[in-house]
Amino acid sequence: MKLTRRTILQTMGTLPLLTSGLTLPARAQTAAATTSAGEIPPILFVHGNGDHAALWLTTLWRMESNGVPRTRLAALNFTDPLARNDDAVAQPGRSSTDDQRRELAEAIKALKERTGAARIALVGSSRGGNAIRNVVKNGGGADVSHAVLCGTPNHGVFDWEDSPGSEFNGRGPFLRGLNAGDSEVAEGTAFLTLRSDGLDKYAQADGRLVGKPGVPTGITAEGPALKGATNLVLGALDHREVAFHPRAFREIYKFIAGREPTQIAIQPEQQVRISGLVTGTPGGAPTNRPVAGASVEVYRVSSETGARNGEPVYRGQAGADGRWGPAEVDPTSYLEIVLTSPGAPITHFYRSPFPRSSDVVHLRAARPLGQADAGAGAILIMIRPRGYFGLPRDIVLLDGKEPGDVQKGIPTDAATTLRLPAGDVGRSVIGLFNEERIAARLWPASESRIAMIELTN
Repeated sequence: MKLTRRTILQTMGTLPLLTSGLTLPARAQTAAATTSAGEIPPILFVHGNGDHAALWLTTLWRMESNGVPRTRLAALNFTDPLARNDDAVAQPGRSSTDDQRRELAEAIKALKERTGAARIALVGSSRGGNAIRNVVKNGGGADVSHAVLCGTPNHGVFDWEDSPGSEFNGRGPFLRGLNAGDSEVAEGTAFLTLRSDGLDKYAQADGRLVGKPGVPTGITAEGPALKGATNLVLGALDHREVAFHPRAFREIYKFIAGREPTQIAIQPEQQVRISGLVTGTPGGAPTNRPVAGASVEVYRVSSETGARNGEPVYRGQAGADGRWGPAEVDPTSYLEIVLTSPGAPITHFYRSPFPRSSDVVHLRAARPLGQADAGAGAILIMIRPRGYFGLPRDIVLLDGKEPGDVQKGIPTDAATTLRLPAGDVGRSVIGLFNEERIAARLWPASESRIAMIELTN
């Protein structure tokens, strides 16, 4: 696929501070504190490992709700978002740190040209922060006024002799290069790190969550902090929540704008149009490469049962660029979005209402049916893209029961699967995550159909 600016750049349109860490250097304090109402720079959001731009959906809406023009906000899609096992060794469907640096540099250039701004702000989740640090340190710092790194494993997920070429090894050449010197941030760019108070699965002292239980990782909860940056601890949030939670939004906005947001809640629009990109998982690796020819249907559904209310409000096919839409939707209606993508199960996404317009409503079909699905009459997956299920921290109920495939303790799971007999096809199932409740209908697995509850919060 030819990489174009249209491919890599997807345009968009008060909680207390919990804990503060290291001291903000004087140059960073000046950059953050003197930003006036008319001087908020354009902001480019950068996703993490295996992810896509749509994870920033609620953050973009909150920015817009605080008066930031949609035209000055953008979210990047890395072509191949998954890291290589060894950064120096080519791997199909995966990207190196150099690949991500080049794509991010192109996206920065495109946003600057579109807005006419001299400098922009960058906000990254997890691996996205690696790309931000790489581009700022290695030639792009003059273009970047602020860099916010959310849950980025700045000192590695582990610090071992094993896997020396891994991008996430604190002893590897990539992170050693970024962290060399008395300061771990680049001069002239204001840096903020956001981290969890012990619930980040990738900042744990024990290697259990990376396949080596009982082996010290050499990393602690302070791993995402950087010398020379403002380092904030956001409490009992997980690895993804430190980027996408309302608490994280407050700190991101405050750091870039130099003042508190006027509101945290997303303000609804009267007319809502949604669109996005259809992508796939060739060979099992999630990519942001477009899938041409996929069909998309959008239905209004009952909030109580998930049953359809009438004919589809949108029916169309993704073009050669993988784009679908726009669909005009009621901002108060729950939706079913049906994706029929070549070589993948027909996926029925059940979603909460969209209060605002968005063109990053990206769709990836559910994974192909596997051995574990054999004999199931219906399959339902509940996913949480912007965080993990934390038990007992969260209320998580699927069909009236707490899922048995979600680990308790440190939040590690963003999906839970329910397999039911054929006699249940057609009935309603309720997914509940804290205060978000979504009803879905069960579809026959024999027709290669999977229902998916996709949570917003």
